[in-house]
Amino acid sequence: MFNFFKKKEKSDKSSNLRMVDLDQNPLKPGDMVEALRYDLGTSKVVETEKGLAYESIETGKVVTWHLMVDAATEFQKVKKIEK
Repeated sequence: MFNFFKKKEKSDKSSNLRMVDLDQNPLKPGDMVEALRYDLGTSKVVETEKGLAYESIETGKVVTWHLMVDAATEFQKVKKIEK
């Protein structure tokens, strides 16, 4: 009759996230971006053992992509630097 106690399937929220900047430009390894968090400044999209990340050109600091997700838009909190 009613399924009050039926387990709901967990949705994989990360599968909904796309690797795009705040202007919805697609991002891929090798792209240069202006990171808007963690004082990274100009950074490069790199592949690591744990997946995609941003490596700061100025400091060498590496931050994984999931820390750069903008909660309001679910886009990356970066702006792609066009060549």
